[in-house]
Amino acid sequence: MTLVTESQLRKRGEALGRSLPPGSILLFRGEVGAGKTTFIKAIATGLGVESATASPTFALVHRYQGRRGPVFHVDCYRLATPDEAQDLDWEGLLRDGDVLLIEWPDRAGSWLPQATHQFGLSHVDDPDLRRLEES
Repeated sequence: MTLVTESQLRKRGEALGRSLPPGSILLFRGEVGAGKTTFIKAIATGLGVESATASPTFALVHRYQGRRGPVFHVDCYRLATPDEAQDLDWEGLLRDGDVLLIEWPDRAGSWLPQATHQFGLSHVDDPDLRRLEES
């Protein structure tokens, strides 16, 4: 567990994005507003994504072009049941994507692919800091 500022979170994310091997699957857990999307944007920048990234909460999946291929950002927050995750075409995302970034993974249930990296972000008493856990 590490306490990080938003700037530190961005720096760690960019460095991680530069070092991720193709086929990486990253899961992001945490409360609303804890910094998941900020961290993902930084990772996408490190992967060579030049377009503006945004949370795909309403679209569920956003596709970005990275330097090696597509980067998929999936947000499972709006899934009412895990069975709705079946419609996300996981096989296609895994086959076609360079890296798969998944927010709110627990909502996908058994449809969720096996992760290579997992992160938890949470608020702490200091509004300028976040708790970052990696496993």
